[in-house]
Amino acid sequence: MNPKGNINYLRRKINRFFSKIFVNDSKSELNFNQNVSQVKKVLITRPNHRLGNNLLLTPLVKEVIEIFPNAEIHLFLMGNLGDVVFENYKEITKIIKLPRKPFKNILDYFSCWLSLFNHNYDISINANRVSSSGKLAVKISRSRYKFYNVLNKDLSDIEDYIHNAKNPIYNLRYQMRNQLNRFDDIIPKLDIKLRDYEIQNGHKLLKSMFREQKPVIAVFTFATADKCYTKKWWKEIYTKIKVFENEYNILEILPMENVSQIDFAVKSYYSMDIREIASVMSNVKLFIGADSGMMHLAHSSNTTTIGLFSVTEPEFYGVYGNRNISIDTNVNNTDFIINCIRERI
Repeated sequence: MNPKGNINYLRRKINRFFSKIFVNDSKSELNFNQNVSQVKKVLITRPNHRLGNNLLLTPLVKEVIEIFPNAEIHLFLMGNLGDVVFENYKEITKIIKLPRKPFKNILDYFSCWLSLFNHNYDISINANRVSSSGKLAVKISRSRYKFYNVLNKDLSDIEDYIHNAKNPIYNLRYQMRNQLNRFDDIIPKLDIKLRDYEIQNGHKLLKSMFREQKPVIAVFTFATADKCYTKKWWKEIYTKIKVFENEYNILEILPMENVSQIDFAVKSYYSMDIREIASVMSNVKLFIGADSGMMHLAHSSNTTTIGLFSVTEPEFYGVYGNRNISIDTNVNNTDFIINCIRERI
């Protein structure tokens, strides 16, 4: 048995238990009738430590900034990645950070929960509809309006309604429909908000990696658990990507584990600095990789992104906007992927 897995399972069970006791979803989505210009403080909850889930929160934060232009935002997260992801969001004035290992930091863990009582909010928003801890945080917050982000049958016909980044935005727009009509507005993309100097630094780093200066195709061959494609699969597609080498440099962005599914066959780049990686990504012509935090980071860096899906559903986690595309490799072969690359470079 995995002790870490058992602890996380226990934590989720406890959160679900209290969520079911205290949260009544049937009464959760009350009509919002406060003037949006008078909203001064907003709480958004998404207590998850993963990079991808932090980045998937950025579209909702951007939407809240648009809807409530005079509000400061507090985030209720887990771990320290929120500081990195939201570094350049000036509207975010406080991040409450649950420790990643609550049972080893039990005092800090409960201190974070209790800190929700220290602030009065105009509205608190649960960003993920299946997050028990997110709902619980909204429930216990001192907030005039509490938005639990439950599925809305009136919106079920929207094609991309269930996407994890888009779903809370559609639901929030529905609640604001009497004051603002934003249903036809484009859903914001993931955005890590790189500053100009960061993008310029990424350009210099990328330029230093290759003797011959050509546009760059970046690949990320790793992913966690079953999302990781085999070496055989990656070597097959790498052989086909090599046809672009006359006009493009190929760069492999390495994971924290410093491993390669193509056995380091091309120039590789390794960094532990999330924003630096994003700055490099922002300067490549195209990024291709499996569903992972790095895929979402590429998406958030505003580079053209091809996301590969074999286990998780692109309907929930896929890249979108611009020329980004999510590919289900259970029904599309490597030739299809190569054609998608060719169309985007």
